[in-house]
Amino acid sequence: MVTPERLQHIAAWSRDLAAGERERAGAGVVEKSFARGSTICTSGSRLDAWTGVVDGLVKLSTVAHSGKTVTYTGVPAGGWFGEGSVLKNEKRRYDIVALRDTRLAMMNRATFLWLFENSSAFNRFLVGQLNERLGQFMGLLENDRRLDATGRVARCIASMFNPVLYPAVGAHLDISQEEVGLLAGVSRQIANQCLKTLEGEGLIRVEYCGVSVVDLERLRGYGD
Repeated sequence: MVTPERLQHIAAWSRDLAAGERERAGAGVVEKSFARGSTICTSGSRLDAWTGVVDGLVKLSTVAHSGKTVTYTGVPAGGWFGEGSVLKNEKRRYDIVALRDTRLAMMNRATFLWLFENSSAFNRFLVGQLNERLGQFMGLLENDRRLDATGRVARCIASMFNPVLYPAVGAHLDISQEEVGLLAGVSRQIANQCLKTLEGEGLIRVEYCGVSVVDLERLRGYGD
């Protein structure tokens, strides 16, 4: 379990809960660490926990029948995912892989369902979360079908600057060129070229330890 104070630090959504709800939520959360490259859960397996990224970066992806790896999203620190699988009590339909050393907060299903059934603040958060996730995945489908590599990298970076899904990400994203490539489905070399193109167009600044966004609206619409 984690204390209510710790929960507020690692889960922005918990700050809107009543004190008793926050205490109940913290009692159902444990933190676990995973090394870079670890597979946290495979497609078709059960992970009966709603999961938040405390530190690090994870990738949600699957392998199509053709053998192509399809990346749904990357989840940075501050992001929570898996609410759909927990609500439906179903096996995961994607692999969860740690792209760097990562620490996760994992809420057991019983606690999640208690909040779902008893907390109006938690339900307001879930509605916003699910709505943003739907929009994110619809955009992913569109991007994969019609955008070139630079467009996919641009939209990939833009998707990480979502204040609803990833409230801990400010104007700067701590991410490497290799990680950008893994999330956008391109090689590190191609990712590097795309980042330089986007920087040359004044949309981002490529920095030693990540990327800062200069023009988020143009980045979100890149390739239109």
